[in-house]
Amino acid sequence: MPASLTTTFTNRILQGAAASLVILALAGCSTTKDRMTTGSVPKITKPVEEMDATELRSATDRIGQAYEKNPRDPVNGVNYANLLRMNGRDAQALAVMQQVAIANPGDRNVLAAYGKAQAAAGQFEQALNTIGRAQTPDRPDWRLISAEGAILDQMGKATDARKRYRDALDIQPNEPSILSNLGMSYVLTGDLRTAETYLRSAASQPTADSRVRQNLALVVGLQGRFPEAEQIARRELSPQQADANVAYLRSMLSQQNSWQKLAAKDKTPGAADGGNTN
Repeated sequence: MPASLTTTFTNRILQGAAASLVILALAGCSTTKDRMTTGSVPKITKPVEEMDATELRSATDRIGQAYEKNPRDPVNGVNYANLLRMNGRDAQALAVMQQVAIANPGDRNVLAAYGKAQAAAGQFEQALNTIGRAQTPDRPDWRLISAEGAILDQMGKATDARKRYRDALDIQPNEPSILSNLGMSYVLTGDLRTAETYLRSAASQPTADSRVRQNLALVVGLQGRFPEAEQIARRELSPQQADANVAYLRSMLSQQNSWQKLAAKDKTPGAADGGNTN
């Protein structure tokens, strides 16, 4: 494969890793279960990250209609923004969260979701500021600390990011979403062996969800062990979801030298933290 195409392919893998960081970092900060108190708030029966295309469209239309009726409602606003983001409509999700945050300036869930939308739109400095406003110093939220780590990783500040993940683990030991973010941080700097160690630890936790295992499958596949990666990717998913995930893995790993390029970087002295600038 020409060097330019290899670089493009590798960049896509790393961009995917960065996206995984944002999803996991803020998962749970703004859930539908926290304040489901009235029948006027439509329920989402599964995490938006696990919906297929048909479910996403249906939920987006339904929650969007509820949001239009009451754009100040924090639960509908957060859910609608998350669904828009999963549909690739980052700019619209950011606009929704901006309005919801104006209407609910002291709501920590709203501020966390607003920071998530800002990060998805590439507004990293603003996202850090928003998440900082959502934090309570005397009772720090590990989800927000992990979210800060994810944003710092996307800014190329790996050492700072990993410190925040470890700060979060001090509060919530063995939390799979934090361990997964820490593992994906090492993917971003090409240290696949260390990444696998953290992701295996994350996947072994009783509360780990399928997104953690898909990240593990990616890292195993990037090291050339595709049969093992496929086995991991198929666990606890419907046949349709598993086939889609495996097809995605195959598409990423089928091009020659994709994982070897990252593996070569893995062997470079200082690659684990030196690849990013703080």
